[in-house]
Amino acid sequence: MATLPNPLPQLASDPSGRSLGLRLPAGALVDTTDEGLWHEPLLWCADGRALPGGWAALEPARRAGLLPVVLETGDGHGGPDHWQLMPGEVSYPGDHDAGEVLAEYWEEHAAQGAPWPGPAEPPGQDRDPDTVAGDIADTLLVDGGPLKEPRLALVPARRSADIPTAIGWTGPANHEGDIARLSAVLRSWEDRFGIRLVALGFDHLLLSVATPPATPAAAEAVAAEHFAFCPDNIHQGTDPTLRAYAEHQVLNQPVWHFWWD
Repeated sequence: MATLPNPLPQLASDPSGRSLGLRLPAGALVDTTDEGLWHEPLLWCADGRALPGGWAALEPARRAGLLPVVLETGDGHGGPDHWQLMPGEVSYPGDHDAGEVLAEYWEEHAAQGAPWPGPAEPPGQDRDPDTVAGDIADTLLVDGGPLKEPRLALVPARRSADIPTAIGWTGPANHEGDIARLSAVLRSWEDRFGIRLVALGFDHLLLSVATPPATPAAAEAVAAEHFAFCPDNIHQGTDPTLRAYAEHQVLNQPVWHFWWD
């Protein structure tokens, strides 16, 4: 995948990140992959539990080409050094058309040959996606929040949608072997709905949504994309139909969550 210069190696000799204009807590660089060590760090991960306000404290890292993300490390799979990352097996998100990717998934998983309804129309954005992402991150990081042992991380990536590809994440391996194809869809959702990748676990991801669909019809159109992107959300979720899923998980919802079996 084509990438910008990776600033993470500077943290090996400057753990605080001051040379990058940062004040990082104690943490470690991760270069462990499914096949050994990668030739450069894939991400930086804090040692301690992430707390509200931590996301905002990492915002200056954007100027250095590093994007924040919360990693769930206490779900039984450990931290990212145990996640079987495969950065050498990915393509480039920009080489894939999101609409074509979703149509292929739909044709593979939709029942009774239902035709692909096409991409949902964007509702138009009136909130800043990065501000929304920071607010959502804070709600996730309160005591008793949904994430187990969340830790803050920094990933060298052009845009939030590319974070899974930049580290060679393999969470959806049973659904898609090239995570860049899913990043292409995330890019499209960035453009249309103002999503940001806020949290990542071994096999799930969580997005903030600056402008979610606000009508039942628009929500159903987005639900179709969610089904193509992650069929397990419907097949193994609490809402077994697209209409129910749209009503409860998409309509006016500022968070979208996906997990793969």
